[in-house]
Amino acid sequence: MQNNIQKIVIVGGGTAGWMTAAAMGKLLKNRMCSITLVESAEIPTIGVGEATIPQLHLFNALLDLDEDEFVRETNATFKHGIQFVDWKCLGHEYIHPFGTIGLNFDGVDFHHYWLKTAKAEGIDRLDNYAFNCVAARENKMMRSVDAPNSPLNNIAYAFHFDAGLYVKWLKKFAMSQGVERIEAHVNQVHLHSDNGFIKSVELADGQQIEGDLFIDCSGFKGLLIEEALHTGYESWSHLLPCDSAVVVPSKNTDELHAYTRSWAQKAGWQWRIPLQHRTGNGHVFSSQFMSDEEAQEILLANIEGDALAEPRFLRFHTGMRRKQWNKNCVAIGLSSGFIEPLESTSIHLIQSNISRLMSLFPDKNFDPVTVDTFNKQADEEIRRIRDFIILHYHVTEREDTPFWRYCRNMEIPDYLQSKIDLFRQSGRVFRENDELFNQSSWIAVMIGQGLMPEKYHPMADLLEQEEVSRRLAHVKQVIQQSVDRMPEHQTFIDQHCKAITVPSV
Repeated sequence: MQNNIQKIVIVGGGTAGWMTAAAMGKLLKNRMCSITLVESAEIPTIGVGEATIPQLHLFNALLDLDEDEFVRETNATFKHGIQFVDWKCLGHEYIHPFGTIGLNFDGVDFHHYWLKTAKAEGIDRLDNYAFNCVAARENKMMRSVDAPNSPLNNIAYAFHFDAGLYVKWLKKFAMSQGVERIEAHVNQVHLHSDNGFIKSVELADGQQIEGDLFIDCSGFKGLLIEEALHTGYESWSHLLPCDSAVVVPSKNTDELHAYTRSWAQKAGWQWRIPLQHRTGNGHVFSSQFMSDEEAQEILLANIEGDALAEPRFLRFHTGMRRKQWNKNCVAIGLSSGFIEPLESTSIHLIQSNISRLMSLFPDKNFDPVTVDTFNKQADEEIRRIRDFIILHYHVTEREDTPFWRYCRNMEIPDYLQSKIDLFRQSGRVFRENDELFNQSSWIAVMIGQGLMPEKYHPMADLLEQEEVSRRLAHVKQVIQQSVDRMPEHQTFIDQHCKAITVPSV
């Protein structure tokens, strides 16, 4: 017992800090060790992580969070996937859905039959055979019901939410679990002289907060992991050249869309995230290819309602720490690394490192094998997500601006190149080492970006084309009938989880 971790210190609040505090407070129950979170009101949070992927359900379930309460408290809406506009080429659109695409026949993946039919009869949109795509385009929403052999039996969905309101809820929850909050600025970090581990953080008033395990949630600055421990950073700016964003909220003007929109621009892309009380908008761009003034002009010209605040700029550097766990410090959130929010993975990476840390929770010895295992898994996960994001930029027909010409012709990681080569040659995709994005995601984006395989699976020829066409038509019909049974997105929210109060922006 004497060797157990007794004091945990979390430096930084925001989504990363309070998700960590809430999870640790719930799991450790303040019995095993004390948990202290230090945050400074002087340091603003980034606050653009308003879109999620379905894995957030697991985190909310860990906290025993009622979903309707969560949606009401955070002014949230629901999403079935992400719509990509002008990514393959100007005027083109597709949806990357959650859930599956079609229905596998006789052990062969559905898309091979779609490819066979496309070669024989011409191309129909692949996303017409994905339940979530059809539901997204028609702005429908409901939760799963007991309907065997129906798409309604297992509906995959995620959320758009107000990150500030989520932090407010998490803070309340974490403190109810015994987490101590200190509002102060960290002036200095003290290390043990013998091993270089972090001993304490010194606050502006001179108070020393000692700990056994330190969690760095200080954002891009990396107050502990970088400024104190000099861990190092691996830059990916040559692979993901966007390094800036300009963001602004706007009034809701249209029906409540059940998807995130990502609209490719001259040197980056623009997001639209609908919430119950406003719409979040942002323009991610490369300062190498576009000025701040032009980026802001594009953003404001393409929002659908009146702006509710002045635009603000954010700067970032894509990449990751060379170690996300160094000595007795674990980096969670932006301090661990950053991939632009194109596929809504920022909050997932917070959640993933929390889960990984709790699974590999150390004692005071900080066994190197445990630390190395954490770093190996964290490294693998973020690199595979990075490669999936690069895919969107690199596999494109666009050559209309210097930015897109750079992205189309840049060298890419070997892992991604092998994925592209295999799919181009045979239409096959394999999920490796529990990577986040599954086979359906890779297929949806590769075909959506215009990468059409030269061949399909030979076993697809075991079915005659007439039978394949009949089955595809049946899948499409069942999906449409299922979506027809669903209420409108706004109606579903009004009936189950409409926000009671509308916060200020």
